Amino acid sequence: MSDTKQIEGTTTHFTQMADSTKDDWAIIESHYKPFHAGLSNRILTHLKLLDGDFGGYPVDRLEHSVQSATRAYRAGMDEEYVVCALLHDIGDTLGSGNHADLAAAILKPYVSEKNHWMVEKHAIFQGYYFFHHIGEDQHMRDKFRGHPHFEYTADFCHLYDQSAFDPNYDTMPLEAFEPMVHRLFSTMRYSFYKSPTAE
Repeated sequence: MSDTKQIEGTTTHFTQMADSTKDDWAIIESHYKPFHAGLSNRILTHLKLLDGDFGGYPVDRLEHSVQSATRAYRAGMDEEYVVCALLHDIGDTLGSGNHADLAAAILKPYVSEKNHWMVEKHAIFQGYYFFHHIGEDQHMRDKFRGHPHFEYTADFCHLYDQSAFDPNYDTMPLEAFEPMVHRLFSTMRYSFYKSPTAE
């Protein structure tokens, strides 16, 4: 059961989409616009679920994410890249076996193809630093060698991902990045849907 309140006159009544009308979809769109406007808040709420989840690492997963973003920000990377660094592991809570896929899916409508590819493939590229310790192929990333974004993704992992586990690093507060997240998710850039206007 949904706990979303229905308001009389703002609810459709079809029971299968084949019977829906243009007026029905105008009602649905009127609900969707404010819902989309809250996306960045929901993303930040989900990111905070990483707080306190150490998983054996010297810092928890939220600190790792914010530290990664801090390092990228201080290196002068653009805002989209910094948000990608912040959210690259957001899939950890639901995608234990494919966290990078989840993060990439969330970001895909809002970022460049290059940044999407980087986030989607970062788990394999990160493996260069530890796969040989767990019986996996350290050079798994080499199957992508020659791809236009290979070095870009390798640099992300080397500079901002594998290096962001320092409990003594002066990481910026998450709040410093929240306006960037709100800006990035305000408009869809790549989607078969028209970008909704927040109201």
